[in-house]
Amino acid sequence: MNMKRVQQGFTLIELMIVVAIIGILAAVALPAYQDYTKKAKFANVVSVSNAYKMGVAECLNNGTAKADCDIATNGVPSAPATMPTNVQSIGVVDGVVTVTGTSAAGGYTSVLEPTVDNGVMRWAQSGTCKNAGFCKD
Repeated sequence: MNMKRVQQGFTLIELMIVVAIIGILAAVALPAYQDYTKKAKFANVVSVSNAYKMGVAECLNNGTAKADCDIATNGVPSAPATMPTNVQSIGVVDGVVTVTGTSAAGGYTSVLEPTVDNGVMRWAQSGTCKNAGFCKD
């Protein structure tokens, strides 16, 4: 007598292989996602520095010496009473804009230094964010 075999589902080894593949994918994806979220939060830090870049540019365009382009002077905005989201500190000394992110944003520092060459202003990016790949020139 021939009886038809009823489908029994997945074997234990097949299920274990699927669980192993999901584990490997999660191990790779989770650190990448955490890095992505820190970069997104640090983007806010970089955007905050733009207001201070504009202030320093205005200060220099008005003929003020770079040494006199400090925070809250000669058109450079003052630091806010409460720091923006993901920003730990803001500073401008001698035209150099330094903004540090909170630990949620990686804790990196962005340093922007202006140079004026034949009437053209350029900003040199440095700081810990550059080596970490969180900011670029």
